[in-house]
Amino acid sequence: MSEPQPVFSPTTPAVPPTTPSPAPAPAARPSRILVADDQADVLEALRLLLKRDGHGVVTAQSPAGALATLETEDVDLVLMDLNYARDTTSGKEGMDLLGRIRAQDSTLPVVVMTAWGSVEGAVEAMRGGARDYVQKPWDNTRLLATLRTQLELSRALKRSRRLEDENQHLRRAQSGLPNLVSESRAMVPVRRMIERVAPSAANVLVTGEHGTGKEVVARLLHASSTRADRAFVAVNSGGLSEGVFESELFGHVKGAFTDAKTDRTGCFELADGGTLFLDEIGNMPLSQQAKLLRVLQTGELHPVGSSKTRRVDVRVVSATNVDLAKAVAEGRFREDLLYRLNTVEIPLPALRERREDIPLLASHFLAEHGKRYGRNAMRMTPGALEALLAYPWPGNVRELEHAVERALLMSVGDEVSAEDLLLRRAGREGLSRLEEMTLEEVERYLIERALARQEGNVSEAAKGLGLSRSALYRRLQYYGIKGAR
Repeated sequence: MSEPQPVFSPTTPAVPPTTPSPAPAPAARPSRILVADDQADVLEALRLLLKRDGHGVVTAQSPAGALATLETEDVDLVLMDLNYARDTTSGKEGMDLLGRIRAQDSTLPVVVMTAWGSVEGAVEAMRGGARDYVQKPWDNTRLLATLRTQLELSRALKRSRRLEDENQHLRRAQSGLPNLVSESRAMVPVRRMIERVAPSAANVLVTGEHGTGKEVVARLLHASSTRADRAFVAVNSGGLSEGVFESELFGHVKGAFTDAKTDRTGCFELADGGTLFLDEIGNMPLSQQAKLLRVLQTGELHPVGSSKTRRVDVRVVSATNVDLAKAVAEGRFREDLLYRLNTVEIPLPALRERREDIPLLASHFLAEHGKRYGRNAMRMTPGALEALLAYPWPGNVRELEHAVERALLMSVGDEVSAEDLLLRRAGREGLSRLEEMTLEEVERYLIERALARQEGNVSEAAKGLGLSRSALYRRLQYYGIKGAR
C-alpha cells in the first residue's frame, strides 16, 4: 500500500456543491470509464464525480483487478494511477499495466494519473501509449475536460473506421467482390487467413461441409489478389465424367472426337493469369487426378487432339467436403496431388459452430432477396429469429439462404414470421408422406432428397444411400430424375 497522498486541491472539492460541472458531450449511450487506483477514497471520489458528469463507472484497486475487469466489461476509457503497492514513486506497476492494456486493445484510450507531478513519468507513459495524463491533486474541471476530449477522439476514430469499412464493402459490391458476412469468433481465423494468403499466388484448399461458403471464399481470394483483373473460372471437377474431363479442363481441337465440331478453350486456358476454382476436388477419380497433377507440376497442357504444348499461369483454389488425408490413406486420393493443392488450407466452420452469425446472415439474405423480389422493407419477427437459432442447419449457410428466400415468398406484409420459414413443418410433412407411398415412390423420394442434400452430386448421393454410382445411375434413368451430375 502506498503512503497516503493528497487527493484533492484545497480549493477544489471533489464534487462542487454549488457550481455544476459542464454538461457532457451528447452520446448515443453513457460512456463507461474504468478507474484503477489502490486508494479507496480516490476511487469513491472519482466515481461520484464521473457519475455526476453522466458517465458509467467501474473501479479496480490493483493492476490485476483492472485487467480482470477489462476481460468482462465493455469500457470506453481507462483512468489509471501509475503507482500501486510495489512502491510509491517509480510507476513500474502502472507502466506494466499500461503495456498489458495496450496489448489487449490498442484502440482503448488510457489517461494516467500521477500523484507526484513527475513529468518524466508522464512522458514515459505517453510514449507507452497513454493518450493524456493528469496530476494529483487534480482539478475537477480540467480532469473532466481531458476525459471528454479523449472520449470524443475515440468516438471519432471508431466512426472513421466504420466509414472505411462501409466504403470497403461498397467498393467490393461495385467490383463484384463477395462479402463474407460474419461477426463470430469462429470466422476470425478464416478472415485472417484470407487477408494473409490472398495477395500471394499460392494454391489454396478450402475445406468444410456442403453449403459453408467455399466458393465465396474462393472468389474473395481471387478478388483480393493481384490477379483480380483477370478471369475467375469455376468448375465442378468432381462431377466431370471421364469422357469430358480433359476437354473441359484442357480444351480440344476441331475433329479431336466425333462431336468436336469446333475448337474449345479449356478452363485452364480461360483462367490463364487468373484463378481456377476446382470445386468438389475430393470426388475426382484417380485417373483424372493424374492428369491434373501433371498440369499443376509443369504448367503445361495439351488440348485433346493437339500435339502442341501450351503454357498457363493459373492459381488454383480447390474445395472439398471430403477428408482428403483419410482419402489418401485409403488410396482414393493422390498424396502428391494433395501437396500441390494445399499449399495453404482454409477450413470453414459449419453454421452450427458460428450460430451468432445466423441473425446477421438472415438479415443479409432478406435484404438481398427482398431487393430481388421488390420487397425492400422486409424484417424478421423475434419469433422467426428464435426459430432460425433453434434449427440445426444441416445444409449450413446455403440452406439458411434458401429458407429465408422461401419465407420471403411465403410471408404476407412486411414481416417474416416463424411460420413462414416452414422449418419444422417440412420434416413432419415428409415423414407423413412416406406412410402413404408405394415402395417405388419411397425410393424415388429418398433418391431426390439425397441428390438435393448433395447438390446433385451422384457420387456423394450414392454413398449416402448405400449404393454404387452405377446402381444409382440406373435408378435415375428408370425414374427419369434430372439434374444429377
